[in-house]
Formats: sequence, structure tokens, C-alpha cells
Amino acid sequence: MDALSAEDNKLVVLARATRARTRAAQGAALRDLDGRTYAGATVDLPSLQVSALGVCLAMAVSSGAQGAEAVVVLGDTELAASDLEALRDFAGPGVPVHLGDPAGTIGSRLSS
Repeated sequence: MDALSAEDNKLVVLARATRARTRAAQGAALRDLDGRTYAGATVDLPSLQVSALGVCLAMAVSSGAQGAEAVVVLGDTELAASDLEALRDFAGPGVPVHLGDPAGTIGSRLSS
């Protein structure tokens, strides 16, 4: 596994801190095409369930972002296929998705 860029390491720090602060199943961070970052954690309420990546995507879309450069998702659960599909809908194919454990160790990479 290649080392992450400094910018992608910032996403790891954001995702890890957001997950730890909320004690959520997953934490995620997304960098848009303008370099803005969005961090989110899993929402698991009786009446609302949103993945960490789903939260990031909603924030990016509602902020007017036009796409994504990179994504990090950390946690003990796997990335849902629907999350990858939503990222592809928003940003198109080829966006790197770095997947890691709760501590922030990246174990695999996917692409939208």
C-alpha cells in the first residue's frame, strides 16, 4: 500500500476525530474540487439512518461542491455499495476512497 499524500492524511485525521467524538460506527471525510473538506459520522437514530459518507456527501452537495478529489472512511463496518454509488453519482468515476480501521490505519482503497 502506497503512503497517503499529506492532503489525504488530513482527511484521515478529520475522519478519525469525528468518529471518536461521536462514538459512531464510521467516520468519513471528503475533499471537494476546491479543496474544502467535509467530515461526518454515522447517524443512527430510530427515525434517521445515514452513513458517515452519506453525511459528507450531503454537506458537500448542499454547499455547492461540484465534485470530490478524495474520500476517507474509517470504522469497523464495511462501506456499503450504495455509498460508493452515491459518491459516483455526485463526483463521477475515479475518485479514490481510502478505507481504514477506527485508528486511521488505511487498509484498502477503492475508486468510485
